[in-house]
Parts: sequence; structure tokens; C-alpha cells
Amino acid sequence: MKILKAQLKKFTDSLSVYEKKQLEKRLDSLVFEYPFNEYEYVISTLLGLKKIKFDDYLKMRGEYIKRNKFLYVFQNSAPRGFGEQWAQGYLKEIVPDLIKPTKKIDKTYSGEYDFLYQLPNKKIIKIEVKASRAVNSDSREPLYIKALSWGSKEPFDMNFQQIKPKCCDVFVWIGVWRDLIKYWILNSNDIENNKYYSKGQHRGNIGEGQLHLKYDNIKNFSEYEVSQKNILKKIIDAYDRQCLDE
Repeated sequence: MKILKAQLKKFTDSLSVYEKKQLEKRLDSLVFEYPFNEYEYVISTLLGLKKIKFDDYLKMRGEYIKRNKFLYVFQNSAPRGFGEQWAQGYLKEIVPDLIKPTKKIDKTYSGEYDFLYQLPNKKIIKIEVKASRAVNSDSREPLYIKALSWGSKEPFDMNFQQIKPKCCDVFVWIGVWRDLIKYWILNSNDIENNKYYSKGQHRGNIGEGQLHLKYDNIKNFSEYEVSQKNILKKIIDAYDRQCLDE
């Protein structure tokens, strides 16, 4: 948003004193409701006054969309709606081989993990999905306003909560920025032995913890970061690595 504001300021600075005052007066009096907001009004005003060309508008629009490709993910403020509905649905879409567990496949299943993958030898990999969004941790604005881009230097705290290493074999973490999505794959041993893993998130909840991924420690998880196309392979690799450790 800062970039868009700066771009529009360059154009509004070219307005005459009278035009600028009229624009400011109208902005102060207008009621805005999505998708009719102040930016839409400023751009339409500049187009009407022939201060920008239509090609200028298309360029700004294209650049904004590229910088905010995943901003829509931040507009769902309900934690359950984001974590269960969006994150699980998104992962299933990009890795269709993952299966929703049932008692028919896993007789011991009682809702403790999100997906499974069945190996050729019929062994089952139990997979838990955790997702979080990068927002400015110092801001109290709505999520879609304080959403950060990957290159931002603003502080963020992505809290992966209710982690239960004993309930699954592999964790898929999804981190969302306004311009990209990152993925990390860790097995249960990786979690339990990680110095950033805090056990006992809630009093009395044995075997449950949390892990905060922040601006100053995210590089320590680079060994677990994977590309979208390699998610399934890395899930299997993480499972195999854990089996060797046991």
C-alpha cells in the first residue's frame, strides 16, 4: 500500500492548487465502501482530469496485484476459517495425492491429524498442517492492512500453535506473505528437538506446544524449507528420516 500511495502522490502533485483542494475536500466528505475506496476515487479523478493515461493505470494495477497476490488470504479473520478451511484446502489442491483420513484407512484415527499418505508398502504417513500469516506484530490494524510482503523489515511473529508431535509423523507448515507463500516440512522429532519449540502451550495440555517463527529466527529453519512442487517428496523424506532415527 505504501508503494501505491507514493505512486499516486507523484500524480496528485501535478494537480493545480484548486484541483488538489477539490480532491482533498471530496475525499474528506465521501463515504467509502469496498470496492469503492479512496484509491479508486483518486485514480478515477486523475483519469478524468487527464493527469494519468490509461496505460499508467494498467501499469500501477499490474504491479499492485503482483505485490499483493495473496492478500485475499488475510481477509479471512477467523482463525479456524484460515487454518482449517483455507490451509487444508489449499494444500490438498496443490498436493492432490494427500488423503483425508478415515477409520476405514486408519482404524485408530480420531481427528488428531489432517491428512495421510499411503506408501507402496501400505505404511501410512500421518500429516498435520499448520499455517500462519506474516503481519506487522506492532500494528493493531486489520489483518489485510498490516499484512507484510516477504521483503519487509517490519517485525512479525508467526505462531504455529497446538503442535502435538506424538499425534502425527510429519508437519507441513504454510507461511503466507502478501506476495508469496513459503512451505516448511518437519517430522515430529525435528519439532521436539528444536530449541524454539515451547512445550505446554496451555496448562494441563500434555504433549502440546507451540513454536514462534519470527524475523530474527526464520533463517534457522531454512533446512526445512521446500518448494511447492517438492512437498510430497519432502514429506516422504521427512518420514523416512524419522524412521531411521527411531
